[in-house]
Amino acid sequence: MAAVSDSYVRFHNIHGTNVRLDVSQTEATRTDSFGNGICFSEEPLDPDKIFLIEIAEKELGWCGNVRVGLTAHNPKNLESVPEYSLPDLVNLGSSWVFAITRNHNKVSTEDQESNPAPLQCCSTEAYLQIGKCKIPKDKLIGRSRPGRYSHLLDELYKTNILPATARGSRVGVLYTTHGNMGEMHIVINGEDMGPCARGIPINQPLYAVVDVFASTKTVRIIQVDYGLPSLQTLCRQLVQKCIMHRLAIDWLDLPDPLKDYCKYE
Repeated sequence: MAAVSDSYVRFHNIHGTNVRLDVSQTEATRTDSFGNGICFSEEPLDPDKIFLIEIAEKELGWCGNVRVGLTAHNPKNLESVPEYSLPDLVNLGSSWVFAITRNHNKVSTEDQESNPAPLQCCSTEAYLQIGKCKIPKDKLIGRSRPGRYSHLLDELYKTNILPATARGSRVGVLYTTHGNMGEMHIVINGEDMGPCARGIPINQPLYAVVDVFASTKTVRIIQVDYGLPSLQTLCRQLVQKCIMHRLAIDWLDLPDPLKDYCKYE
């Protein structure tokens, strides 16, 4: 397992009253009800860096799903964490949060309305580029749990056919800078769904917000390597190229932690 570095991303230890974090502070579970599930990034989010989560567990019986966004409120300075990100946190001001769906997240301009861009959901590019941010798509696209049909399900994640809130989907938030203002983008399984908010003041720190709401039960942070892929990533890619589907990883003569990394990351 890679050593924990200064760039290792965690959730803040201040969060909603129904949230339980694991010991690494990278997995958040809502333990009760459907609200009080707001989490924040431990550190402010740098421009052109993505805060990426995977929907790890779902809970039946609720309407609504995970919400993500940005806030200029330092969690330490909040009198109490709001019950909901929408509308409670947003009503405090200086917060930009969206419920995750496949549509309705983009800010329209007159040019976009008259000449809509074609949906690029099946790109074979190895990287997603948004402004100065260049992210390996290998990290951005969700994966099914290993099983007999996982190799087929993985293709559905790659083409973004599955619902954005399906278990295994990966959702990220980032912002780019334009002069003294920021523009927020939401990324779902490697597809840029933004810009979904413009004119965000960047003269103050911005924290990522994740609201583990309603039918979303558990989310976990996915660590993203920028630039050249890590040795871990290269090894995993090589292992996956040598097998028909991820279930076959269990047959390999490898240590269990490495098997788990190859199957789930």
